[in-house]
Amino acid sequence: METIFVAALVSLLYAILNICRYLHRKSHQRSCCYMLAYQCHVAPDDLKLSTGTCSKIVLRNHNLGMEEFRFLLKTIISSGVGEETYCPANILQGRETTPSLHDSLQETDDVVFSTLDNLFATSGISPSQIDILVTTVSLFAPSPSISSRIANRYKMKEGVQSFSLAGMGCSASLVGIDLVRRMFTVHPNAFALVVSTENIGAHWYQGKDRSFMLSNVLFRTGGASVLLTNDPSWKDRAILNLVASARTHLSSDEAYGAALQVEDDQGYRGFRLSKDLPRAAVQALVRNFRVLLPRVLPAWEIARYVVVYSYTFCKRRRRRTPLINMKSGIQHFCVHPGGRAVIDGVGRSLGLGEEDLEPSRMTLHRFGNTSSGGLWYVLGYMEAKKRLRRGERVLMISLGAGFMCNSCVWEVLRDVGDVNVWGDCIQRYPPLTLVNPFADKFDWIHEDYMNFIRLEDYDRAQFDM
Repeated sequence: METIFVAALVSLLYAILNICRYLHRKSHQRSCCYMLAYQCHVAPDDLKLSTGTCSKIVLRNHNLGMEEFRFLLKTIISSGVGEETYCPANILQGRETTPSLHDSLQETDDVVFSTLDNLFATSGISPSQIDILVTTVSLFAPSPSISSRIANRYKMKEGVQSFSLAGMGCSASLVGIDLVRRMFTVHPNAFALVVSTENIGAHWYQGKDRSFMLSNVLFRTGGASVLLTNDPSWKDRAILNLVASARTHLSSDEAYGAALQVEDDQGYRGFRLSKDLPRAAVQALVRNFRVLLPRVLPAWEIARYVVVYSYTFCKRRRRRTPLINMKSGIQHFCVHPGGRAVIDGVGRSLGLGEEDLEPSRMTLHRFGNTSSGGLWYVLGYMEAKKRLRRGERVLMISLGAGFMCNSCVWEVLRDVGDVNVWGDCIQRYPPLTLVNPFADKFDWIHEDYMNFIRLEDYDRAQFDM
């Protein structure tokens, strides 16, 4: 009798174990998020915006005085943006004050459709196989939506789950990734697209408020499309696996107003960056990492951090270096190329070296700030330099209006080395110097006597490049 009871108990436990394994396997299949491929946009050469061309565009703004013009030139030269970034056609053609709806649609379509065409061609996935479609464009929300334009062009299936995210700034692409991850939990064996870009041509600031001017200096044309799946049969073809993601949204008035689209005192619409921006960025980054890092760093590093932090706090000692060692669980860092100050600030906060920040600096130099699509150019640089090896981890960090900080960690599933959008220039990077070649030509902007000259009285031909 006892033998029968034991045998029955063993059989029951074995059945329960098999059920648990099955549920775990199904849960894993639904929760995993594999990146199959991504494509970044490269505009044609006739849309390149050099410093010389940029100075001519600035001169067309007759609201600027000599003081504002000098400020802009200094900012352009010291921004870290190089001579090969791209600009919308309407701005290069002198129509920045009168952009049309056609201009905006054309700018967006050029980026979105070129990246998707390449993605479908290289991945072998058909548009009809896409189950989830997410687009992230902060400053442009046409009707029908951008997601609808994509679905219509590629004749996607009627059941495609489409989302158009707007107004979320530079961090929106990782919001799209996190949204797909959550959708995967209820849609097994699905394929998803996250398409990220920005509309620059219709939002060129025409006023003279310095807190608005930085957007004209940093933002450039670009974008990316990313193909994802949770189908385990595609794992061998994937390049990355999403390990963890975290989203932080500060709701205080100071954080909300740190990066705001608004009109200046003269009624010119622009994107204002306030003095509260650095503080909001630090607060968002710290709170975000409190959630993310325990999921991706080894337990011994978290324990060491707690001990060191407690000792430092009790002794009331000030530490100039970060308390936590990010490299204990992460090998590569994709910092959003929002600007030189953003890259420097995040690097200091995380204790990163120049080699860690090189991909972000080079992306800013070559492509500028392409808003929510920028992180994928940084990833492309790492891949083109053949730095990504199987088993290594990549941290992506993005900051955006709201104020938000979004991050995620990917595991590299196989060695990758496609030169992608960097193919025509990767051998030149990193350059020996990032000094702007026009620094000597514009050296006069530092002279004190320029304070007494009105721009409208100065011969504008002197600025021709």
